[in-house]
Amino acid sequence: MFKAILEEYKSTCTEEVLAEKGDLIKKYYHDVEYDAVRDAILNESKRLDGRKLNEIRPIWSEVNYIPSAHGSAVFTRGETQSLTTVTLGSKMDEQMIDGAMFKGENRFMLHYNFPPYSTGEARPLRGLGRREVGHGNLAMRSLKKVLPPDGDNPYTLRIVSDILESNGSSSMATVCAGSLALMDAGVRTKATCSGIAMGMISDGKGKFKVLSDILGDEDHLGDMDFKVTGTKNGICACQMDLKVKGLPYEVLEEALAQAREGRLHIIGEMEKTLAHSNADYKSHAPRIIELVIARDFIGAIIGPQGKIIQEIQRETKTTISIEEKNDRGYVQIFAADKNALDAALARVNAIVAIPEVGGTYTGKVKNIQTFGAFVEFMPGKDGLLHISEISYARLNSMDGVLKEGDTIQVKLIEVDERTGKFRLSAKALLPKPEGYVEPASNGSRPEGPRGPQRDRPQGGGGRPPRRD
Repeated sequence: MFKAILEEYKSTCTEEVLAEKGDLIKKYYHDVEYDAVRDAILNESKRLDGRKLNEIRPIWSEVNYIPSAHGSAVFTRGETQSLTTVTLGSKMDEQMIDGAMFKGENRFMLHYNFPPYSTGEARPLRGLGRREVGHGNLAMRSLKKVLPPDGDNPYTLRIVSDILESNGSSSMATVCAGSLALMDAGVRTKATCSGIAMGMISDGKGKFKVLSDILGDEDHLGDMDFKVTGTKNGICACQMDLKVKGLPYEVLEEALAQAREGRLHIIGEMEKTLAHSNADYKSHAPRIIELVIARDFIGAIIGPQGKIIQEIQRETKTTISIEEKNDRGYVQIFAADKNALDAALARVNAIVAIPEVGGTYTGKVKNIQTFGAFVEFMPGKDGLLHISEISYARLNSMDGVLKEGDTIQVKLIEVDERTGKFRLSAKALLPKPEGYVEPASNGSRPEGPRGPQRDRPQGGGGRPPRRD
């Protein structure tokens, strides 16, 4: 509208006048425009697009806008539109920070892109400027407040907001689209988060008007750009730009109250699209599970030179990371689908599980001896399956009974308190034959690799018995 008025005036001027006084025409026109817009708002409460001072532009939103993304949403308010995507990553995707005041990892990243075409400009894509960095940081701080605790969210999160069109407060559109995209991805956010940009026009003598959801021109010609984000229960972040010297408390109070009214209206419109986080992640989203284990088991999972953990990752096509904190081990398993995750989880659980007497296990025969077999019933844990515990029938030899590599169901019947060795039984899982009578027990232990115990003659004061 303003450009049309300016072009109409220029059309009445000669080329000589435009060449000589073109810059002055722009300057004087801007001064007239500045005074006219401010006077209409202050004295007549008329805004450039005809809205009331506290009226929000029409809102439209949609989730799952890009089905192939882990989460996505498009949010449109007036002539401002943000297309936002969410990507779920593992611990390996954390951002490493090595700064002057902080060193560590960041699990939540937000990238804010403001391409030239969003404002109708045709210019090359350049690196980020201060505006993009500041607005992206404001949106990141806002959404970070509603993220679930780390214990409820094992993912590294990356949000990318692409501004497709901009006429006022694209950073607040990023907050709204980001909140919807997180919920669409299945992230259990604490609440819906929205944002609004507030403006102000004042005459410097105490008269002022507060504007909700300002346009780009109202920001340019106004005295304040006050961005407020939050949920129904409170404020998450804020940012203020002022063109006047100081701000009376009553102005701030009215701006905050009017901003809350606008935020609640925007949240209501957003919840018409999606009110709560999806019950589950997308079917194509990667899966993560975290385990807390005793520190002593960390080496067992890794194995010599990383052999065991590499084998699990290779065979299950998963990514496993282990971190030691506070004398505990934190294991994170990252998989492309649930079946792979379950397979890796079962193998890790088998390593860290503590054998329980009375428990039933599927074991593999590792070694055959004359007195029985050694069976690996849990990863890295072998037990003795004595020949007398294989079957209810009396076995005189191990020939043809079992062979190395056989799979057998066994029950853990004893753990030696002194040595920590395991005794297994297969017959304890078999039905007893009819009329079977347990052999009398004389309290002696089963025959082991040293053979049966021999009764020694009692010494009676003579010479000791001869030793073989």
